[in-house]
Amino acid sequence: MQSAVRHYAIVTSAYWGFTLTDGALRMLVLLHFYKLGYSAITLAFLFLLYEAAGIVANLLGGWLAARHGVTRMLVVGLSTQIVGFMVLSALQPEWSAAMSVAWVVLAQGVCGVAKDLTKTASKSAIKLTQAAAQEQGSGQLFKWVAWFTGSKNAMKGLGFFLGGLLLQTLGFQGALWAMAALLSLVLAGVLLSLPRLMGKARASRSARELFAKDPGINTLAAARVVLFGARDVWFVVSLPVFLYAAGWTFTMVGSFLAAWTIGYGLVQALAPRWVKRSADGLSTEVPAARAWSAALAVVPAAMALALSLHWGPATAVVVGGLVLFGFAFAVNSSVHSYLILAYAGSEKAAEDVGFYYAANALGRFSGTLLSGLLYQWGGLLYALIGSALMLAVCAWLTWLLPVKRSS
Repeated sequence: MQSAVRHYAIVTSAYWGFTLTDGALRMLVLLHFYKLGYSAITLAFLFLLYEAAGIVANLLGGWLAARHGVTRMLVVGLSTQIVGFMVLSALQPEWSAAMSVAWVVLAQGVCGVAKDLTKTASKSAIKLTQAAAQEQGSGQLFKWVAWFTGSKNAMKGLGFFLGGLLLQTLGFQGALWAMAALLSLVLAGVLLSLPRLMGKARASRSARELFAKDPGINTLAAARVVLFGARDVWFVVSLPVFLYAAGWTFTMVGSFLAAWTIGYGLVQALAPRWVKRSADGLSTEVPAARAWSAALAVVPAAMALALSLHWGPATAVVVGGLVLFGFAFAVNSSVHSYLILAYAGSEKAAEDVGFYYAANALGRFSGTLLSGLLYQWGGLLYALIGSALMLAVCAWLTWLLPVKRSS
């Protein structure tokens, strides 16, 4: 059990380091290119390959983690991120706009692969600690998942702040070199600390076997697509551009998004306090997911109504609504992250987790694309309406989740 807890702590720490640089990268790219005059839809396209790459990376990463072990996939993910940083740092200011966009999209695609390989391997490693969690009592696995997910997002919030700080102090290229150096230290720690073959199992031998998932996993994956699409449809491009257009400085926007993400992560880590745990791991957790999903769907719908009817200053409506949205979304995300491990089989947990996070990447891709398009067409109001519709679908899918494992 001590070995499992130690591995959990090492994997969590490694993912913290990765997430810190990944959050910094997003803010670095967003602020740098918006300052250069790129439109909302162009900014969205800069992140599209990053998100699209995650769909394939999660599916492939889950299969590879089962075949070659979690540690090896962590090493591949961290190494790929370093390569992505170095590719992006080669961008030259004298290049044409078309060439610059193409280069950034390519580099972001490499980083997108890195992110989801690392995420799938890290979440799969938590499943390997399930036996140790059960020894510590009912609900311990949920606590570990919640802490991992929440602390990761808190680090992402710090990354937003770090990205703005590094851009201001070191410039675009210097910031990328500094983040590559930081991640190299994390990579060395993983190589020296984790067993090479940790998590190695029998992988699926055909595509049919790979996609033959438990009904609970399939339904949860579908809900995850629209859940994260509903967040990113207004959070990725629409919200930062809206706040900047309202008179906020880049520092104010970056600091606010950092504070929101840190708070969101803390709520995720504390989610087990608001969700009653059961001995079987599903009978109370699934109803909780249904209730929180329904509550979340109300928030963007109410915000859209308030903006359309001019109920108070638009910025106050958005900031206040974002706080409510962040709290409900954090609990939803934490419960979902636990449920995938509860539904997943032990033998090929990495494949199940990879399949689930491929759905997560598809949701982020859809949300990112729609964030730029809807803001271009109708401002933040259209983005909020899109979010509300997606969350209505998410609530319906969550009601279909089974309360018992199929086997």
